[in-house]
Amino acid sequence: MTDAGREQNFTLPVSRRHLLGGMATAGALTVSAAPAAARRARKSTGAWDFIVVGAGVFGAWTAWNLQRKGQKVLLLDAWGPAHSRSSSGGETRLIRTEYAGNALYTGWAWDSLAEWHQLSKRHESPIFHETGALYIYPEDSAKIDASIAIQRGLGIPIEKLGVTAMATRWPQIRFDGIAVGVMQPTMGALMARRSVQNLVGEFVKAGGEYRQFAVDAPRSDNAALESITGTGGETLTAGRFVFACGPWLPKLFPDVVGGRIVPTRQDVFFFAPEAGDLRFEAANFPAWVDVSSPDLHYGFPDIESRGFKVALDKHGPSFDLDGFDRRITDAALRDVRAYLARRFPDLAKRPLAESRVCQYENSDNGHLLIDRHPGWSNAWIVGGGSGHGFKHGPALGRYVSDLVLGTGKAEPAFVLTAHKVHG
Repeated sequence: MTDAGREQNFTLPVSRRHLLGGMATAGALTVSAAPAAARRARKSTGAWDFIVVGAGVFGAWTAWNLQRKGQKVLLLDAWGPAHSRSSSGGETRLIRTEYAGNALYTGWAWDSLAEWHQLSKRHESPIFHETGALYIYPEDSAKIDASIAIQRGLGIPIEKLGVTAMATRWPQIRFDGIAVGVMQPTMGALMARRSVQNLVGEFVKAGGEYRQFAVDAPRSDNAALESITGTGGETLTAGRFVFACGPWLPKLFPDVVGGRIVPTRQDVFFFAPEAGDLRFEAANFPAWVDVSSPDLHYGFPDIESRGFKVALDKHGPSFDLDGFDRRITDAALRDVRAYLARRFPDLAKRPLAESRVCQYENSDNGHLLIDRHPGWSNAWIVGGGSGHGFKHGPALGRYVSDLVLGTGKAEPAFVLTAHKVHG
């Protein structure tokens, strides 16, 4: 789901999902056209080193990295890479390195940005839009300065701005109740669905395999997981397994994950600026996060003519991913218009061009959940994006691939025992 400025959650010390047309530029899928006998042979011989379940941003980057390390990888998803109900579906995700002093996530985001740039350059349609990212705060603090210092130490361009300077640069914003802003000019918007589908296309073109395959909850009484079974009864075997199923992890692993990850409903709105009004286009306006808002509103300028995006980071109600019509409510629309009237008054009465109901997959503390399954030596669980995980896909893919190949060290904040069941 969209990133939304999760800096207030990170207090622990750290050392620290048929493909769409967007994949055509990266190479068409070949596995679906493979003869059924060939697929059965692979199944029966266990020819895959890894099966990665879930072709969202976490699973795609993990499979991509494992394939480039010489592993034979099969990537699976029940509906398709970055499908519309996944945490990686939809249009835009914010990439920023403003993490209130959290050195691990700051570094991961900065490292990942370079790889997002490279992926974008390899494809005709842009994957990254450098809009800049503006944080606005109700008060100045030493924590803001500490975060800026960490970023400058990594060579990340960043500005601390007063209200007068911000009002001069972006008169479209009403800065009531704001004391200071932090601008990151090299940050911006990742095109979520497009980026994941292009990445999976590269993975397939380089020799990886992808299948649309719905997995039942894995079962094994042994110390290792021998196989997984699809909802249609087909069994797939591999040496090792990675389950990067986002908000579906609690359903696949109710005893291990269960309440450690809770999917919440998150409403997203796109408003149409007035015809000819260029002030809210990406060339003239940054992505933004309003830390002064009780609900921590955030959004994007009008990118690729979709409209001015507004969402809120406050966790919505938990909901059933598989039994819910994704429609926004009239009350939610009234609330967001009230917010626009306070902060972006020229957009408050503009038509709603589009809306989405997405989800976060929240861990109790906002940290990622990446660990070996406690009962199976060859299976790993990867999730807990908590609304801020998308940007970290490249770094996370490297981390997970190293971890499962035995060449990486586990981060204490990510392990299962560091995550509590939501109370």
